[in-house]
Amino acid sequence: MRSVQKSLCALLVLTAPLAFLYLHVWSPKPYSTVDLRHRPDQTPDQLLKDYLLLPNKKYAHIAFRVKEEILELLPKNSCKCVVEPSMNLPFQRQLFGQVYSLDFATAFSPSELPDINNKREQEYHNYRQRSHSPADQLLIVRANSPLEYPSQGVEVRPLQTILIPGLSLQAAGRALYQINLSATMGTFDVAAEVEGVKVEGEGEMHLTLSGPHLDSINRQMQFVTYTNTLFHPNTADTVQFSTDGHQATFIIRIRHAPTPRLYNPGSSRGGASGEEYNISALVTIATKTFLRYDKLRTMINSVRKFYPTVNIIIADDSQNPEHVEGPYIEQYFMPFGKGWFAGRNLAISQVTTKYVLWVDDDFIFSPRTKVEKLVDVLEKTSLDLVGGAVREITGYATTYRQQISVQPGNEDGDCLRIRQGYHHTIEGFPSCVVTDGVVNFFLARTDKVLQVGFDPRLSRVGHLEFFIDGLGVLHVGSCSNVVVDHASKIKLPWLKTDSEKQYAKFRYPNSSDNSVIVRHSLFYFKNRFKCMTGN
Repeated sequence: MRSVQKSLCALLVLTAPLAFLYLHVWSPKPYSTVDLRHRPDQTPDQLLKDYLLLPNKKYAHIAFRVKEEILELLPKNSCKCVVEPSMNLPFQRQLFGQVYSLDFATAFSPSELPDINNKREQEYHNYRQRSHSPADQLLIVRANSPLEYPSQGVEVRPLQTILIPGLSLQAAGRALYQINLSATMGTFDVAAEVEGVKVEGEGEMHLTLSGPHLDSINRQMQFVTYTNTLFHPNTADTVQFSTDGHQATFIIRIRHAPTPRLYNPGSSRGGASGEEYNISALVTIATKTFLRYDKLRTMINSVRKFYPTVNIIIADDSQNPEHVEGPYIEQYFMPFGKGWFAGRNLAISQVTTKYVLWVDDDFIFSPRTKVEKLVDVLEKTSLDLVGGAVREITGYATTYRQQISVQPGNEDGDCLRIRQGYHHTIEGFPSCVVTDGVVNFFLARTDKVLQVGFDPRLSRVGHLEFFIDGLGVLHVGSCSNVVVDHASKIKLPWLKTDSEKQYAKFRYPNSSDNSVIVRHSLFYFKNRFKCMTGN
């Protein structure tokens, strides 16, 4: 009996620590609760005083002269889409395009417009709250401050700790020195303690350092740490830094470092200059086809003359799909008439190379279609996308370079402005320029195109909408020395096949089709544009 009791006691002694360890490891941990609801729009008083934005009364007696030509360049609280009168020149439309103005509110009936406007403003308000970061806050550095601090570049990973660099106090002699630090999304502490310095608020959002010796205070500030306590994957904390009679503000950015998306460039082809690229490893050709299998096969055959092993991805929403077979070809079928931008999304979503070359299904590669030149531009510049030129059967080649800008408006929306042209030429690439929109033949970084995406609601009409959605995201260029041919569109009406007639019906909608209305309604609601001017 005693041996049994001893065995039970031994078993309890062994299992009790294991049970305790199990409960410690697997029991639910208490998690803090955070408020992720949108906060009301407000400008903190301590960050931006009204008198910093208004003219100082101290200088009210000093006369000045307004320069109207410069005043016109400054942003305004409203904008208008007005076509300015111009001289009537011969062939003006052919040379410079037809200047036009569009009001996007007309895409809706007067009865539904008030409800649309209310919903649009609510969505815009929510968008601004989601996208706004304290890092966007205007900060004004006051004059003659004895405080030294980092103006930018301080960054911490979410819920991690850093030393705050650059804190210092350069003050005149006094009996007691004191500095204060305050934050809203994290806490302060010190990594080491300096003799003679009193530290208050360790592990809290407010830290105070005080002491009689300035050098000791500055030495202590070299050990001040910041720990983020409120998780957010990408935001910023606004830190208040003050001493007697002086206050400063700086930003600590809180974010996960962006995860790189790297692509294997493959082995070099070993050109004599050492600058040739393995196009098959770097580039995938993507296209969208609809009913034009004859032209599609012609395009593929032309590609194979110059790039026999480059992968070609086809998005197909034809009514009676045909299988296009061959090596290095991927064909994906979609519901009938699903649309132009939906097909772009599908095709590019399957790209696994660093770059994607977008082509129409009726393009024809020639000796002038040097994809290597476009790759070279993207490899050696900060551009995300570079267009080429499309040569028509007449011999005319177009790059379709467009300057796209948005003028801030009022509560009615902003104004979209589109003009032919470009911004700068690119050093080292004399045939290339910087612009905002290009022709439908371009090489782009795959990850950047996926980031912008193509609105699938644009099913039959759409091109520049992609570049408009990409404003502020895509750095766009255009090179006129890389040319692809465009199959002839000239064909007598009685010689057209049924598929060609059906294609024309979808490709070129008549005035009663709602494609244009859909396009304008998206501009009005999704992009919050009230109007557009262009040529």
